[in-house]
Amino acid sequence: MVSKKDSNVRRKVRHIRVRAKISGTAERPRLCVYRSGKNIQAQIIDDVKGVTLVEASTYGKNYSESGSNKTAAREVGRMVAKKALDAGIDVVVFDRGGYLYHGRVAELAEGAREGGLKF
Repeated sequence: MVSKKDSNVRRKVRHIRVRAKISGTAERPRLCVYRSGKNIQAQIIDDVKGVTLVEASTYGKNYSESGSNKTAAREVGRMVAKKALDAGIDVVVFDRGGYLYHGRVAELAEGAREGGLKF
């Protein structure tokens, strides 16, 4: 019997392959995306120091609407861009986290670009 591999396992393999090629530095940190069924999260990470500089998500009290649609993803992109610009970050490396670049991930990226981030 042929069994289908778990899609999250396949995503993690893609993410490892991408992470072997990109890394965030102090001059150009990494914008990392995590997408679940109900929420979406974005972090800006300095991989050299191993610290998260900025984060925004649909979790918790600061976001009350549904986090599982494209408008929420675009809003999270705008929020992370605003926080990044306030912290003095304007250029990042985009890490899609092994997810395909469409739907909510693409909307988050467009929202971050609208907010002023360059990548």
